Amino acid sequence: MRTAIDTPRRVHAAKQLRGTITLPGDKSISHRYALLGAIAEGTTRIRGFASSRDCQSTLECLRDLGVGIERDHDEITIRGCGLNGLREPGASLDAGNSGSTMRMLAGILAGQPFKSRLTGDISLSRRPMKRIIEPLSQMGARIRSAEGWLPPLEIEGGSLRPIHFQPPIASAQVKTAILFAGLMARGETTVSEPVATRNHSEIALGQMGAKIRCANGVISIGGPARLHAVSVSIPGDISSAAFFLAAALMLPDSEIIIRGAGLNSTRTAMLDLLRRMGAPLEITNLETAHGEPVGDIRAAFGPLQGAEIPPEIVPNLIDELPVLAVLGTRTEKGLSFRGAAELRVKESDRLHAVAENLRRMGAKVEEFPDGLFVPGRQTLHGAEIESYGDHRIAMAFAVAGLATEEGVDIRGGECVGISFPEFFETLERVAVRA
Repeated sequence: MRTAIDTPRRVHAAKQLRGTITLPGDKSISHRYALLGAIAEGTTRIRGFASSRDCQSTLECLRDLGVGIERDHDEITIRGCGLNGLREPGASLDAGNSGSTMRMLAGILAGQPFKSRLTGDISLSRRPMKRIIEPLSQMGARIRSAEGWLPPLEIEGGSLRPIHFQPPIASAQVKTAILFAGLMARGETTVSEPVATRNHSEIALGQMGAKIRCANGVISIGGPARLHAVSVSIPGDISSAAFFLAAALMLPDSEIIIRGAGLNSTRTAMLDLLRRMGAPLEITNLETAHGEPVGDIRAAFGPLQGAEIPPEIVPNLIDELPVLAVLGTRTEKGLSFRGAAELRVKESDRLHAVAENLRRMGAKVEEFPDGLFVPGRQTLHGAEIESYGDHRIAMAFAVAGLATEEGVDIRGGECVGISFPEFFETLERVAVRA
């Protein structure tokens, strides 16, 4: 007998999208303030904390390290332990599906005077961790992994030395792991980015009193550091906004307004790309809160030209590429990108997942080792979609389902809870079908 969790999630076709929505707090920023609040001095208060399962994994790991945490809906109170006040965990720390939790927490654990073990679910256990193991080992941590640099990670922390590191592939999580470890090293730790990545860690570290300098792609942090507690509000998650923007641009006569979205310039590459494609987007009520730009986004239906995305901006579009590929079917010239091999080792092989599901919906798509080409002016048809347990695949093809006549059935659709538990309910609220 098929159980509720096995039943595909039905997404019906829609004529248009109409309405105003407020998104859950930004997942990336929530992770960072929770982790830093745990090693700060004093009580950190976070409003608008992300509702995602990934961020809940971060909180559970911190509790297992002796951090006092209270949650009241989307408000979090964290009683900081100071830089050296974490407690050796009595069992493995479970990061669930969250690569962010595993990579960034590893940076903190590298400087702690005890042993710890980081594990994750089946999906996370297939994601290589070499890119954090190498620099953290250079700093003096002793880290063991499964064959192929895979989790679980066994970390024996201790005294760290500063390094100057240039990641071979741009990654905000790798950068963050090194900077967090640098808080506990004696001297200045430096990361030189090959391509600028999201800078939420740098902003949060500055807000909490770290000695951090950023110039021309070089980020330096001085240690050992003393962080002070803060009270912050987390802006709406711009990566979650991407799905609603794409849906509004695909369905005639649509208009959607997204309130209080984070508009950090390292996260708005999708908005810039959509504008170049001809999308009628408008930003209003722009302000800065706790170092992060925040504002409202208005999107309406309009013809899109399509685009060839240059490899140098792919790192800042990595979360949005699946839904951009879906949107590419409705453009004039289609959409193509290369330099995105990173998508092969996310929660799923996202390049394969996007290509396979688009083909199920009757679309043509060309798959490369590091990218896709999706021709434009294609009609999508209803189909059964495989999420592969990947939240961004499930959400991208929910958007695709709106633009069919038949709708779609998404297998494993419950995985959206990893980043956006309220996604389907929010989508239903603004979908117009009459």
